[in-house]
Amino acid sequence: MTPQQKHNFMIILIANFLVAGSMTMIMPFLSLYIETFGNFSDDYVQRWAGLIFAATFVSALIMAPIWGRVADRFGYKPILMMNCIGLATSVFLMGYVSSVEQFFVLRLAMGVVTGFIPTSIAFISKHTPKKEAGKTLGTIQMGSTSGTLFGPIIGGVLADQIGFTYTFTIIAIAIAVAALFVIFGIHEPQTTATKKAAVYNRKNILWSIFHHRTMFSIMFIAMLLQIGNFSIQPLLSLYVSELSPTQEVALLAGVTFSATGVGNLLMSRYWGKLGDDIGYDKVLSFLLAASILVIIPQAFVTELWQLIILRFLFGCLAGGLIPLTNAMIRREAPTQVQGEIMGYNQSFRFLGNIAGPIIGGLVASIGGISSVFFITALFFAIGFAINAFARRAPAQSFDELIKSH
Repeated sequence: MTPQQKHNFMIILIANFLVAGSMTMIMPFLSLYIETFGNFSDDYVQRWAGLIFAATFVSALIMAPIWGRVADRFGYKPILMMNCIGLATSVFLMGYVSSVEQFFVLRLAMGVVTGFIPTSIAFISKHTPKKEAGKTLGTIQMGSTSGTLFGPIIGGVLADQIGFTYTFTIIAIAIAVAALFVIFGIHEPQTTATKKAAVYNRKNILWSIFHHRTMFSIMFIAMLLQIGNFSIQPLLSLYVSELSPTQEVALLAGVTFSATGVGNLLMSRYWGKLGDDIGYDKVLSFLLAASILVIIPQAFVTELWQLIILRFLFGCLAGGLIPLTNAMIRREAPTQVQGEIMGYNQSFRFLGNIAGPIIGGLVASIGGISSVFFITALFFAIGFAINAFARRAPAQSFDELIKSH
């Protein structure tokens, strides 16, 4: 990396921490905030909490490739600035809504501008040598993981101490600070707003993604990983309460959640660097297989400490999965459309975020919470099989494929 690239990398790392942390600050009190709008039944609150949680992912799923395409054409810095300003505005307004419908609309609007992290990853990926992509993207993952780890804790404390409205204001200010880092810290080579070659139109790119074995496999695996992860996350607190029936369930659930995040934080850079050295496909196969071996025992634990240890080990392994899939896209995607293709990958992941809780809730209602771990392991096993198939298939050039269409 050049000194300028290293400088941009550090700014993006800090901004990702601020944005990821700010977005997750809302999670601990989302249901509690809905209750302040009126005297609602538990079923009503739970139903709206699910809809409001999913709303952001639905609009983000649609917008991610659009932001990527615009960034490829006009530059990444303007899009990062627009995302930050849009996020800060929508979060600030959330502190002043008076109904669940208004809250829902703002969460949808927030999803429209929730492209900061995938756009920043595409920006760093584009300006990172291919041989260092795993290590670099793994380090970037540490920034967003750190924010996700500390965000809910800070958000919960702020909501208890100063109330919801002021908490939303502080979150908006934190995102605005990230915007200032981008505005004054990022130096991007000037991009001329010229049209990309006709061959890189949206239709050709989509066709090529679905016909490029490695590219489609990566995106499908990314979706499976999110389905597996999100199938258990909403149910983890209930599982903790079954294992440790005390009055401190919220605290113990937070520790259990954090165990995964800590493992992720510790190992993501290492797995990315190992992928640079010996091959992303090999390391991805190992991590998928090893993850299955620590997911299944979680269904049989009898003490909370056993679950915490297994969640930590799972976090250590899962920390490499996203950086490796991103590095594989960096390796396969043409530089001219890096942002748009990263956007489609993010859309696959958002689809997994939406489907995961639905599948997890359905499976838990039939076979109990412990059965969800078997479904999670099954999704990881399918991912392993797809990756093994893609590794054995003949190599394809994305550029040649798209030009032949």
